[in-house]
Amino acid sequence: MDKATTEQFVQHLTDCQDRLYALIRSLMLDADAARDVLQETNLVLWRKSDEFAPGSDFGAWACRVARFQVLAWARDRGRDRMVFDQELLGDLAEAAERQYANGTERRRALRQCLGKLTAEQRQMIQLRYEGSTVKAVAEVVGKKANHVAQLLFRIRAALAQCIESTLEGRES
Repeated sequence: MDKATTEQFVQHLTDCQDRLYALIRSLMLDADAARDVLQETNLVLWRKSDEFAPGSDFGAWACRVARFQVLAWARDRGRDRMVFDQELLGDLAEAAERQYANGTERRRALRQCLGKLTAEQRQMIQLRYEGSTVKAVAEVVGKKANHVAQLLFRIRAALAQCIESTLEGRES
């Protein structure tokens, strides 16, 4: 592997660590064991780096490898104690991957919908979700607290509608 390819592979691997851990953790009860499986998955991915087809979905490929690592862990531990059977773990892994993909699409839609808000609306939402009280938000934007509460309700409803519309448009 040349230097540019190695750097690109490392970047892909780094970018998908949260996704891999989320998948592995969703299939395992023990957080320490999940971290161990993540490390083993990273080693396997590195060893199999020449099998990755550039231009294809690195995250999907890495998740398949992680899934097999969880299955191997379960198989090895199956001799010691009761664990999920292989088919159930496979089904759970597929569901976790779908859930992650859905969450990614929802976040993308949320960013798009937030971009449609006015600067003041974005500021109010940001302040509120950063933990500011309605009263504090009202003071910042120079409005009464009751009015800000109503505006926040309407903004949230508009965002929810926008997200659903955006997602429905992508599925069509």
